Amino acid sequence: MSYKLVHVGFGNMVVAERVVSIISPDSAPIRRLKDEAREVGLLVDVTQGRKTRAILIMDSRHVILSAIQPETITARFEGEGERP
Repeated sequence: MSYKLVHVGFGNMVVAERVVSIISPDSAPIRRLKDEAREVGLLVDVTQGRKTRAILIMDSRHVILSAIQPETITARFEGEGERP
């Protein structure tokens, strides 16, 4: 079985088929979602201490924080800039 992996920053990858949404962390409801995920142990921070620029919601209810812009992750999702 072959999975498409998407780079979300600093050598971290996620399985493309498991991503439900890629959102910006700017609104209050998204901050609450992040805090709730932290409380129940479902928050994964891959920012390496940098500012969170995108939040990925997974089908497993995990919330992944990334330091890469949502537009950049979306472009990688769609295959733009893929290396041969």
